[in-house]
Amino acid sequence: MKPSWNIEESLADRLARPFQIFAAHKLSGALLLLAATVVAVAWANSPWAGFYHHWLQTKLALSVGPFGLNKSLSHWINDGLMGLFFFVVGLEIKRELLAGELANPRKAALPVLAAAGGMAVPALVYFAFNGNGAFARGWGIPMATDIAFALGILAVFPVPLSLKIFLTALAIVDDIGAIVMVAIFYTDAIAPGSLLVGGLLLGMSIGANVIGVRNPIFYFLIGLAIWVAFYKSGVHATLAGVLMAFTIPARTVINARQLHDWTRDLLEQLRNTGLPADRTLLTDRQHHIVHSMEQLTEHATAPLQKLEHMLMPFVTFAILPLFALTNAGVSLEREALYLLAEPMSLGIILGLVIGKPLGIWLFAWAGVMLRIAELPRGIGLWHVASVGCLAGIGFTMSLFIATLAFDDAALVEAAKTAVLAGSLLATLTGSLILLLATRPGAEDA
Repeated sequence: MKPSWNIEESLADRLARPFQIFAAHKLSGALLLLAATVVAVAWANSPWAGFYHHWLQTKLALSVGPFGLNKSLSHWINDGLMGLFFFVVGLEIKRELLAGELANPRKAALPVLAAAGGMAVPALVYFAFNGNGAFARGWGIPMATDIAFALGILAVFPVPLSLKIFLTALAIVDDIGAIVMVAIFYTDAIAPGSLLVGGLLLGMSIGANVIGVRNPIFYFLIGLAIWVAFYKSGVHATLAGVLMAFTIPARTVINARQLHDWTRDLLEQLRNTGLPADRTLLTDRQHHIVHSMEQLTEHATAPLQKLEHMLMPFVTFAILPLFALTNAGVSLEREALYLLAEPMSLGIILGLVIGKPLGIWLFAWAGVMLRIAELPRGIGLWHVASVGCLAGIGFTMSLFIATLAFDDAALVEAAKTAVLAGSLLATLTGSLILLLATRPGAEDA
């Protein structure tokens, strides 16, 4: 809801307005991600391709006393910045479990079943092509869903709000599955000492939550230490972001009734001070009242929601486009395109384009037929099929898992090319089915 008041805009505000409008649009994140992908592909296939790959291997060192890390730029982005991305994902998961679509078991049944099918069937499709040998570790690549792209495409069509909620809940469950998969199957040799330190630090963060610590700086510092401990332990460091998110306080200090009553009292006090007609400095009394209002709003907002709201733009408009720019730069030379016909590439492409929608639709249909779950109002199985296709847009998560699945640079490159091809086909297929699903009379299907 837009505020009803009018505030005189400065020149800086007017100059920033187009960027604010773009940032507020539902498609903005997906468009920026797409633009970064196009730039990466074009750059990697241009005369400056050598500079692109050299730039990614630039070494950056971070050290404190005897402790330090010296890694490539792509490594910092994939393990460091993506840790922050997974932290936000963890915040979303916790919010959904506490107060969202996953909080109600009856409502959660459909997206949970659909997500389970959307993870199991693509993996089986991949195994059908690559059941053993060097390619077998890539089975997790076609299981992922890119929520930003999928919701961006869905926003173009006049679909029921309940369908967007269903896709969001499905993608959240999908993220949970991907996180568990990375933790169990794509983890290196474990260093117990570092893992123990990480566990103790997590316990400290949980204890801080219990005793009422709400300062985000505290959680940032301890989260940074947890990330380093997990990184040193051999467990993929992005898991630290998710676990840390679950320790963030999700309760407010005051309730909505207290906020309403105390704010009304403060407004009355402010009115009694004699409000100035212009924009001059407030008196000490007025400033004290306004500061008290700020504290009230702070106490009425859970740190979990505040951090999610604060970090989401940074993740959407910086981390994910930078990740795409770093990882989507695949070669489109003839030899690379020939690799799309190889079993590994076919497993990824068909897993995303066929396995994902088939698994989602079959498990959703079975849940409805067995009365384990029910379709939300205004949604038919045509809609579920369209969402299944859009869930085949693996992109960010699939590219991320591809970097974990293979050590050989050529295999990683081939897997990334297959992910891009599969995600493009899933986008086209999902868009076509949405056109059919949103035509007049399709609701009865």
